[in-house]
Amino acid sequence: MTKPSKTADDFVLVVKCPDRKGVVAAVSSFLSDNDASIVESNHFNDAIADEFYMRTVFRADGAAMPDKADLERGFALIARRFDMQWSLHAAAIKPRVLIAVSRFGHCLYDLLHRWRSGQLPVEIVGVVSNHDAMRSFVEWNGLPFHLLPVTKETKAAQEDQFLALVNALAVDLVVLARYMQILSPQMCERLAGRCINIHHSFLPSFKGAKPYHQAFERGVKIIGATAHYVTTDLDEGPIIEQGVQRVDHGHTPDDLVKIGQDIECSVLARAVVWHAEHRILINGVKTVVFGR
Repeated sequence: MTKPSKTADDFVLVVKCPDRKGVVAAVSSFLSDNDASIVESNHFNDAIADEFYMRTVFRADGAAMPDKADLERGFALIARRFDMQWSLHAAAIKPRVLIAVSRFGHCLYDLLHRWRSGQLPVEIVGVVSNHDAMRSFVEWNGLPFHLLPVTKETKAAQEDQFLALVNALAVDLVVLARYMQILSPQMCERLAGRCINIHHSFLPSFKGAKPYHQAFERGVKIIGATAHYVTTDLDEGPIIEQGVQRVDHGHTPDDLVKIGQDIECSVLARAVVWHAEHRILINGVKTVVFGR
């Protein structure tokens, strides 16, 4: 089915609640009563956890639809009735994104290309790095570049600077585009639910330097990448998206690196788009992703 085009007047309602009869009917009736028309709707019942997930896109279908604040006040009554965790978003408002990168630029290059060509529905407000290697490319794209060097001794202070930047720029989402630093538990908690990381999918088998060369030595047949939300469990946060490609004995280590980088770029871009469009709901250590 072809999805309806998004307009400046679209709203996205995201709901998580205990699975109970009447949730969909209550939401649909509320929107209808407020002169709203549903243009996209997705539901998921987690039968194991007995939880219900819902994402609904709607727009005005008459002159009487209230503004966002009034809609939120009215919907709060339904939310209390069904014990909902919920949020309402104006689809036209793009999340403010800060990208973090180290020396590997492939994911950064890809994200900025997609952003400049209108494929990434976000507002990129800057790039932060612990190295100076990406400065010229970032500034050529007209974005602020923030150099925050880090050592073992200065890590706490550097993270304080990083978080101060997040606050000063009113950042909605931090994207770790091969930012080769392990975030402290405190920083992970401060960025919970709004920080996405990308890494190769060899973990935990091939750790450390040159994982693709390690994989070549072991004769792997599938390589891939994983995008996930960052948590205090290193590289084990709720998975948003993954991608894989088959390889064989004819591929060199350099071939594996190139293939792996392409997968990392596409997987990370999809994860950022889905987050920006409010398609992801965190379900404990997993995610529910609507409308892929």
